[in-house]
Amino acid sequence: MRTAAGKNMLTTFADDQLVLTRSRCRAAQSGQCLIERVWLGIGSNLSRPVQQVSAALEALDSLPKTRLVDVSSYYRSRPLGPKDQPDFLNAVVALDTTLTPDTLLSYTQAIELCQGRARKTSRFGPRTLDLDILLFGDRIIGTPRLTVPHYDMHNREFMLYPLFESEPELLLPGGVALTERLRQVPRNGLRYWEK
Repeated sequence: MRTAAGKNMLTTFADDQLVLTRSRCRAAQSGQCLIERVWLGIGSNLSRPVQQVSAALEALDSLPKTRLVDVSSYYRSRPLGPKDQPDFLNAVVALDTTLTPDTLLSYTQAIELCQGRARKTSRFGPRTLDLDILLFGDRIIGTPRLTVPHYDMHNREFMLYPLFESEPELLLPGGVALTERLRQVPRNGLRYWEK
């Protein structure tokens, strides 16, 4: 099984080239920065969701010290909150990055803002773009700004099923296999987004 950190090896950035190392300490001592595999959830249900997600992917792919590794299929899900809003387009993206979790969060929030996200609206209301950090390597993070793993990822089909598509052998932090979690979470109408 693979852990949330990736494929049983650590990857580092050095002089803008990808190199491999087996030791976090060795990477830190040599001045290289550890690359961590990060999974983001993407959602949109306003202002042409396919175009919103495409623009977000371009923005994520252009982040410094970050490489876009994989994008799941697009899925259609029912809204969690008020039902008088359009269905959501959801996907999961895998990134390799040397950014800190807090820095990546700042970038994702800036991307949301640039694409018209209004943060003062209802927690489960409609939005042009929602970027959530689901997993950041094997880290467990609990700060006022960021909770990783995502606080309710384990219950959300629109996060788990696309994540499974991207990394079917994933072990979640705490050692739970993603496949085991999927057995407990129904699809709730989740289906592929038809273009």
